[in-house]
Amino acid sequence: MKTFRKFLRNGLGLLGALIIVSLIIVAVFAEQIAPFDPNAQNYDKILMKPNSEHLFGTDDLGRDIFSRVVYGARISIQAALISVGIAMLIGVPIGLFSGYYRGFWDEWIVMRSVDAMQAFPFLILALAISAVLGSGFGNAMLAIGIGFSPAFVRITRGQVLALRNMEYIHAAKSVGVKDIRIIFRHILPNALNPIIIQGTLAMAAGILAEASLSYLGLGVQPPTPSWGSMLNQAQTLMSVAPYATFYPGLAIFLVVLGFNLLGDGLQQVLDPRVRK
Repeated sequence: MKTFRKFLRNGLGLLGALIIVSLIIVAVFAEQIAPFDPNAQNYDKILMKPNSEHLFGTDDLGRDIFSRVVYGARISIQAALISVGIAMLIGVPIGLFSGYYRGFWDEWIVMRSVDAMQAFPFLILALAISAVLGSGFGNAMLAIGIGFSPAFVRITRGQVLALRNMEYIHAAKSVGVKDIRIIFRHILPNALNPIIIQGTLAMAAGILAEASLSYLGLGVQPPTPSWGSMLNQAQTLMSVAPYATFYPGLAIFLVVLGFNLLGDGLQQVLDPRVRK
């Protein structure tokens, strides 16, 4: 409760949380919020400027941009949760066991693999994995999750190394507690704060990565509304209909900003190194 009250006093963190909650509400109630079918084409209303009927205007197929932006929020929420979930499922267990047992496996297999993956820019790595797996939302999420996993391996391992020699761990070993119970019952709960912070920040990067892959044609495939694919389809309309790129771009900006602010706010509250 004290931590929650401290978070409520963090203005920027609270703003980020409000942005994310708003995104979730929009995604959940997209059918009630969107005034039109996001894929319905109306050739009598091609490239209409924003007006009272079409708040964000229409695209080159006469589709309502506001409705497509609203439905695109669902893709963004899924991208954030699925990609980070995959990264945690891969990275956290590897980091736990690698940091706890150390040895050849840790130093020469796990950490050298992590170093090799992190030597590549994240988006380049995700593009390479997507190119191998093929286009599609599921493959894009798997590619992003694999690309994120080294960060979770490294941060989890670092926490385990700091905790494995604590007195309560030695006490648990001395009374015969099994390693698997020590790892998941005693070490993991005390290592969660940095993992949660990293996960929140990774969600922002996950949304941006999904938009980038969709923009390049490797993510969500038309006609499913995705902010990245909307930017791709509207890039040739910049001179005649700049609003077609402005609104999905603004949505990406606001959501990524929201997750970053939320992550910074959680770090202020949960990370003892920055607590006041």
